Amino acid sequence: MRRLLGVELTRLRWRRAVQILVIVALAVPVVVFAITAWNTRPVTDAEREAVQVQVDRDTAAAQDDLRACLDDPEGQGVPTNEDPEKVCREWYTPQAQWYGLREPLSLANERQDGSGPVVIALLMVLLVLAGTTFAGHDWGTGSMSNQLLFEARRGRVWVTKGLAVLLGGGVLAAVVLAAYWTGLWALAAGRGLDPSGHAVWEGYQQGIRGTVLAALCALAAYALTMLFRSTVVTLGVLFGLSILAPLLMALIAFPDNERWMPQTNIAAVILDGTTYYGEMSCTSDSLGNEECSSNEHRLSLAGGSAYLLVLLGVAAVPSVVTFRRRDVP
Repeated sequence: MRRLLGVELTRLRWRRAVQILVIVALAVPVVVFAITAWNTRPVTDAEREAVQVQVDRDTAAAQDDLRACLDDPEGQGVPTNEDPEKVCREWYTPQAQWYGLREPLSLANERQDGSGPVVIALLMVLLVLAGTTFAGHDWGTGSMSNQLLFEARRGRVWVTKGLAVLLGGGVLAAVVLAAYWTGLWALAAGRGLDPSGHAVWEGYQQGIRGTVLAALCALAAYALTMLFRSTVVTLGVLFGLSILAPLLMALIAFPDNERWMPQTNIAAVILDGTTYYGEMSCTSDSLGNEECSSNEHRLSLAGGSAYLLVLLGVAAVPSVVTFRRRDVP
């Protein structure tokens, strides 16, 4: 088993398409890091002064609108349960951030909805392609039958190939994500932002979850390719699951359908839990005014992980069974 795994790892390492995907997986996060560093660069004094001049000019011009809002807040759409003066000033008093002043680098923001999830999503896509092409090449060239001449136990062959994809993808994702979060920490420290140890550790925790998720995505893509014996069919099925399935689920609109969409569960794993919106509920006040809102639900890391593991099982079990029983050309 160990020697067979070593052979499969060597085959994976020397596959030309996999080498190209590895280069992309190493290069693109560098570009994302550079863009993040540029977009969060400190604001210069000249930029701050120019924005303040614009704020002062627009504040004077907005006085008529502010007075109109204070005189008739309901007519301006201010909610009846809100403080009208506070809301009107928030709406009609220009703020510096309205004019595009850059926010400083924040590891919490990068982890929640910034570049951290983007890098993980990128790795997922690239490792899915790597897992697909690794198995698809063997079926497309007919080398699978030659490999089975040397190792006839098909279950053993399936497992070792899958382990090679899982280990190779996991190591690549771990290296990229560890380097990325180390770079963000160094960038924040270099700018004197003094990131707390807690924020840094949460970034590395997201990197660990992203590593496991990306490696399992590669394994699922490999399993589907072993099932369909075609790279094109596998990519078509994955396209349907990622694009068409959420659209159909949104059209059917059964209760809490967002809970069962793949992207919701992936977000729950990457973000250590996420929020999704369920059915609309309406309430009426004493005046008969009806107000409707969507119910918020919390999806935990465990809930999202269980959903994705079930999908992995749906792909892996028939893949192993058909590989052991069907003829190999």
